[in-house]
Amino acid sequence: MFRHQGKSRTLKHNIHLATVLSFVAGLVNVVGYLSFKQLTTNVTGHFALFVNDMSNFEFWKGTIYFLYIFSFLLGSFTSSFLIESFNESKKMNVFALPTIIESLILICIALLSNFTGLLHPNTIACLLLFSMGLQNSYVTKISNAVVRTTHLTGLFTDLGIELSQLFFPKTKLYRKSIKATIKLRVYIICFFFLGGLSGGFFFSTLDLKLNTLLIGAAILQMSLFYDDLRFWLITKKRKYRNDN
Repeated sequence: MFRHQGKSRTLKHNIHLATVLSFVAGLVNVVGYLSFKQLTTNVTGHFALFVNDMSNFEFWKGTIYFLYIFSFLLGSFTSSFLIESFNESKKMNVFALPTIIESLILICIALLSNFTGLLHPNTIACLLLFSMGLQNSYVTKISNAVVRTTHLTGLFTDLGIELSQLFFPKTKLYRKSIKATIKLRVYIICFFFLGGLSGGFFFSTLDLKLNTLLIGAAILQMSLFYDDLRFWLITKKRKYRNDN
């Protein structure tokens, strides 16, 4: 999921990546909303509220939404900066570090909520937006901007465009590619929905509250472990063949 880059990436790799990360994003989004009535995977709504507060001269209230927006931006910047900084290293998967940081943020929020509760909900919202900025950045870079997992606005726009293209004969030569892209977008939408559904179930029905974020962190770590284990097995298999 994380190792293959550039021309070596296939639709299968992108679908695996999309299902895991969109599920986590959907889970985080619902947990953030149920916890403090804020969306924590995108900044479109926050930007509108920021402008509204500024126009009404409610500067302090608007500052909170500005911090939300900045947190997402900072997460995206941090993720890209780390990837570019370690891109020359052949000893590590450059996408592992931002994924680990995202996991640690989710874990820390979940564990600290058991002791401090929601004493600083705006800080928690900023941290969740930072983690989603991290995710959106590294998934964009690894998939060459094919996969987006933290918000659905652009996704539904692209899906509508691609569905409309299927009705025109001139796109016949590209229909296989169009259908593959549609398949990918449907997977993202479905798993974002499933992530949100699961987040709501664990948060409310099982009363896990912010501990639900531990599930998201576990999924992220399992995806990294799966990548490393698969890579190790392939390497060992190739070495065995060469020796024999």
